[in-house]
Amino acid sequence: MEPITLTTGRLLLRTFTPEDTEAVHQACQDPDIQRWTTVPSPYGWQHAAEFTERMVPDGWRNGTMCTFAVLPREGGPLMASVAVTMRTFSGTWEIGFWTGKEHRGRGVMAESITAVSHWAFARLGATRMEWRAEVGNTASRAVAEKAGFRMEGELRAALLNKDTLRDAWIGGLLPSDLGLPCDVAYLPARS
Repeated sequence: MEPITLTTGRLLLRTFTPEDTEAVHQACQDPDIQRWTTVPSPYGWQHAAEFTERMVPDGWRNGTMCTFAVLPREGGPLMASVAVTMRTFSGTWEIGFWTGKEHRGRGVMAESITAVSHWAFARLGATRMEWRAEVGNTASRAVAEKAGFRMEGELRAALLNKDTLRDAWIGGLLPSDLGLPCDVAYLPARS
């Protein structure tokens, strides 16, 4: 799969390039990104280079992980990262993200998640998007909820982070939640 570029009213979402390595390295020095995401800690230059030069291009090439750098549409610094990763061949993809400290609280990530989710449903054939975060990551949960994810529960020992299994919240987003059609019929359980 070839990387694509998405735009929203104020954002540009494009693939990462080696020129983004320094910005990724700087953003991932944030203790909150290291605490709540699965990036290595401490986060060295080699981790950023591995991400921009191998992990991102490989994910696009094999079609299992599509990662976007989030920037202002009119130009400016890297603000965030958002990726969708294939979880099942039946159409479930997982969304993951981080936002640079100075760009939080402005709706950047919710806007990015909405754009990427629309694209994944329309172009990847996703039938479900999942969001997971360690229990206690209330900022990530608030962003997921703002983007339309419905909280579905708590999973024990479902997130491996820093060599430790942690409990995770899980949320789901369906095409119908965004007013989009789905190629596969859905029969919800009756209460």
